[in-house]
This record gives sequence, structure tokens and C-alpha cells, in this order.
Amino acid sequence: MKKYFYVCVAVGLFGACSQPEAPTKRSFVDLAGIDSTVKPGDNFFRYVNGRWYDTVKIADDQVGIGSYSYLNIPQKKLLQHILDSVSKLQNPVGTIEQKVGDFYASGMDTIMVDQRGYQPIQPILARIDAIGDVPALVRFSASGLKTGNHSFIGFGVAPDNKNSSINIAHLVQAGIGLPDRDYYFKTDSSTLAIQEAYKKYIATLFQLTGTGDATHAAETVYSIEKQIAGSHKTRIELRDVNANYHKMAVSAMSKAQPNIGWDSVLRDLSAKTDSIDVAQPAYYDKLNALLRSVPIDDWKVYMKAATLKNYADGLSKPFVNASFEFTKVLSGQAVQKTRAQTMTEEVDGLLGEALGQLYVKRYFNEEAKKRVLALVDNLQKSFENRIRHLDWMSDSTKQKAIEKLYAITKKIGYPDKWRDYGQVQIDRTKYFENLLSLYQNRYQFDLAKLNKPVDRTEWSATPATVTAYYNPSFNEIVFPAGILQYPYFDFDADDAINYGGIGMVIGHEMTHAFDDQGAQFDKFGNVKNWWTKEDYEKFRAKTQRVVDLYNTFTVLDTVHVKGALTLGENTADNGGIAIAYDAFKMTPEGKDSARIDGLTPDQRFYYSIGRIWRVKTRDAYMRMYVNTNPHSPAMWRVNGPCMSAAPFYKAYDVKVGDKNYLPEEQRVKIW
Repeated sequence: MKKYFYVCVAVGLFGACSQPEAPTKRSFVDLAGIDSTVKPGDNFFRYVNGRWYDTVKIADDQVGIGSYSYLNIPQKKLLQHILDSVSKLQNPVGTIEQKVGDFYASGMDTIMVDQRGYQPIQPILARIDAIGDVPALVRFSASGLKTGNHSFIGFGVAPDNKNSSINIAHLVQAGIGLPDRDYYFKTDSSTLAIQEAYKKYIATLFQLTGTGDATHAAETVYSIEKQIAGSHKTRIELRDVNANYHKMAVSAMSKAQPNIGWDSVLRDLSAKTDSIDVAQPAYYDKLNALLRSVPIDDWKVYMKAATLKNYADGLSKPFVNASFEFTKVLSGQAVQKTRAQTMTEEVDGLLGEALGQLYVKRYFNEEAKKRVLALVDNLQKSFENRIRHLDWMSDSTKQKAIEKLYAITKKIGYPDKWRDYGQVQIDRTKYFENLLSLYQNRYQFDLAKLNKPVDRTEWSATPATVTAYYNPSFNEIVFPAGILQYPYFDFDADDAINYGGIGMVIGHEMTHAFDDQGAQFDKFGNVKNWWTKEDYEKFRAKTQRVVDLYNTFTVLDTVHVKGALTLGENTADNGGIAIAYDAFKMTPEGKDSARIDGLTPDQRFYYSIGRIWRVKTRDAYMRMYVNTNPHSPAMWRVNGPCMSAAPFYKAYDVKVGDKNYLPEEQRVKIW
């Protein structure tokens, strides 16, 4: 650019300089998408997104469209482009290009996959046929975890909640095939339809493998799962951090649950430990009893169903079709994804950091890291200021909160240290065996951490994923490369757009360190009380107001947001917007009043909030989402926090009588 400028000046001395066309200025406000017939104070989500929402079509192979997780749809196309390219090359054996390319190619060879039918799992089914007693059944269940065959034991390795520097063994409730325990007990028409579709799915899998009375077999499986589900905690109960931590001696567990035989289980898991955190002991008490009361032949039917469900999508087309027919009822998705889409997701899920390296090389702008880190630092200052001015928290608790805030680790873009997939063996001609190899590698990767110091450089999301998260055990906030794009972040966007976008997301993740769960972890990631008793009681009272408010929001028909289930995310949404707004007001634009696209800086900031949650989903999927997801639906991630944000009222002239107007005393004010 400088070179061109000097040439132009020189020519100007002798005559007119030919001027290039001025580039079209990019607008970051979708004026055509705004529904001006809706008052911002009545429904801000509809005001920002109404015209888009009413005209956009959800693709038949998807359950939704729009921002956030649905931005992963175009992201997957970028990954697919990479995979299409590397899979056609003769890559050196052992390179990440060879592993991701050959795994992708093996799954894309549907002729070979279909020719094999269910032959790949016949040896596994034969092992189940050979089971003669409960110890052999439990042994099969435990050993199956090594290759992705999950059934009634939920085992994993993760930091100890009470000592986050060490990884320990954990057990969680398991054993059911429907998304949640409540699906087995609800009697509304939509849930009954899902129950029947699930039984049909299991019966179809049995039919495809030659089982005689497949319908009876499916009923047997469902009966066992329903008994198991009765012992499960609800998703709301699972939010209680302390109530889901029970570190027990293996010797005591073996005495209390002799039918499970924990010493033998741990040997089959290759896990050496003398203690385990049993998150939901009542589940394993129930499993211990069921292992005695349910006939072994019925358990074998259950185990075959679990095996078929776990591996159905890795088998021939009839198994994939059966799996999709159930998915269709559960989520409302109209048609299957293409094989390329499915395989892209498989590679990202099982070789995520290998594929991530290729993604980052091609698509990630390193300068984004610096810009976003600067935003993070500004939001920390904003959050600190808000903490210091809280009128309900004592000085001693404020100091500890600020210490925790500045102890947060910031991870942006991609890991500093990539995961090593050196032990993974990929055969371009054997898709199912590749799956087992990758499942085993994932298991061994986690098992190797048992009783070892925690590696705080690890990531839980792949670089290309459009997401962000807070990990309380690590006290970290993480922003993969995938989310560093519009509408969340753009180099050319003004501060109002970026602070209302990625700024809100940063503030949201920071606030998770101080939501109903995160607030129970100290700055080192340990579950440890750092509050005064009086302060924590005030905090609990304020969070209850969040629960009560969100319970009033109607999603579909008589379906409401579950305030208790979504409490953490709603707290983070409200805090995130407030923190991001304060940080925005520190910028030159935030202090100015100049309009862009006819909007003031504050209007653009809140517009960006509404834009980043521009999402539309199928009704069937939304019913499942409300029952199982800790996030509120997109509309209420916009309207809920805005209803409590005083600057929003001023920016959009919200008044008494507007549908989403809240009297000041009813507004959510925690952080």
C-alpha cells in the first residue's frame, strides 16, 4: 500500500493519478434481517433476527441453522475440503496427513463397508453368547470400554475435585440408551413416540443380525434400561457439585457391591488404583442388585443391544439407516447427512488435534490471538471493577474472587502442545478396525493419566470447533480458532460488534468461574469454600431469582425453560453481557456517540448480542434440547439478559408496557 501511495504522488506532479474504485465498505449489521415491526422491548431476539428467522430454511440433513454450534456446519465443509485433499495423496506412513487421510478414505469406501455387513462385530457378539455368569458379563462390560463399547459401567479419568493437581478414577451413572432418565417415565405423546421409536430401533438391529423374536428382545432391553433409569439422578440433581463427589476405597466398594466385583473390573480396565470417586453411588447399588435379580440370558440380550447401538454407524447401510430412523424421531432431522459429512465429524472427533493442525495451517490468522487476548485482558479489568463495586459481597470475599479472576488461564486458538497420535495404526481398507484402534487409543490416552499430575496444557475441544468453555478444575477459559470469526469476531469490525460478540462470549466464560457450580471451586480448581457464610447465602438468593425468572419463559406450547437446569448458563449470559458492556465503554468508540448504519454505539453493541445467537431449530429437536441441555434456547439467551440490562433499556428506549420490560427490583443483578 505504501509503495502504491508514493507512485501515485509522483504521477500527480505531472498529471492526474488514475484512482482505483473505492472498496465497498463492509457492514456488520444485517439491516434486511431486522424486523422493524417488532419493538425491541417486546422481543429483542425477534427485532434483530425476525425476518431472517421467518425466511431461512433448515437443511433437510440438519436440525438447525444459524450461529454458534450451527456455524460448525460451514466449518465442517472446510475440514471436508482438507480431508478430500489429503485422502487423495500418497502421504508418508505415520504422518498426520496419512492418518487423517486414510481414516477418512476407509470410511468413504462404502462399497467395502457395505460388503462386510455386520461381519466386523460377529466376534464381539460371539463373546456375548459365550457369557455364562455375572462375573463374565461384568468382565465383558469393563473390557469393552477400551474399544468404545459402553454399557453399564461409566469409567473415566479426570482431576480430583478436591485436589485438582492429580488425576483420579471416576465412575458415573450409565446403562441407558435414551438421552435422559426422564424419557423412560414421561407419558406425554411426544415422549411416548420416542419410546416406541427407540424400541423399534433396537428390534431392527436384532432383526439385522438374525435374532429370532426381535420385538421381545427389544422389550427385554427396554425393561432393564427402565429399571436402571430409576436409579439415575436427574440433570438438575447432577448440578450439585458436592452431592456428586464420593471418593471411596475400592476395598469398601467391593464389599458393598460384591456382584460387580470392583477388583476384577479394575483389572479388566487395566486401571491400578485403591480409590475411586463414585459420582452417583445409588446407581451402582442398583446395578449390583440388578445383576442378581435379572436373568443372565436377559443381560446378554441387553449387552448385544448396547454393542449394536455403539457400533451401528460403523457398519453397513442397513445399520446406519436404522440408527437414523431413531434420530429422525428424536431430533426431527429429515434426511441423513452425506457420508462425507459423517466422516468429517468422525475424523474431527477421533483425530481432532491431528486434523486441527491442518486446519490451523490453512485457515487461522495468528493475529487474531493477539487481538482476542487484548479483549480478554480488558474484560478481566471490567470484571474486577464490577466485583469491587458489588453491594452484597464483603471485602474479604471480594479479594478472593479477584484472586481467582486473575488466576484464570487463557487459551486461544489451538494448543501449544499437540497431542501425539503415534500409537494409532490406520489401515485404508478397514474402516471398522480403524474405529476400534482409535477408540482404544483414546482410552489409553486417558488411562495413562491415572494417578498422575494434571497436564493443564490439554484442551477439551478441537481447534476448528465453534465453541468456547470454562473448565473449573483447570480454572481456564478456552476459545478455539473456530469461534474467532464473524459474528463473534472480525478484524474489520468496530468495537461495538466485537465486544457484543466475542466480548460477550469471553465475559460469559469468565462468569462461569462464579456461577452456581464454578463458585464452589477455588483459584486452583479445587472444590473448596472461599466465601463467608453470609455472602454465599446472598449469592444463593440471587441465583434463585435467576431460576424463577427463566422458569417463566415459554419455548413451545406448554414447554418452559428449566430454570434450575440452565442456571449456570443463564448466570453466565447475564454476567457476560454486563462485563462486556463495561469493557466496551472503556474503548474510544464506547465513549463516543457516532452512529454507524444508523445505530448508536450502544445499539450496535446490543445488536451484536442479538446477532450472535441467531439460531433456528426444528421443534422436535428443541423439545429434546430443553429437557437435556443446560443452555437456554437462543431466544432467551438474548431476551433474558437484555431484560435485566439497564443500558439496553436506554439504548432502545424500553418502557413500562413493553412485553419484556422488568421493573428494576425484579431484574437479575449478580455480577
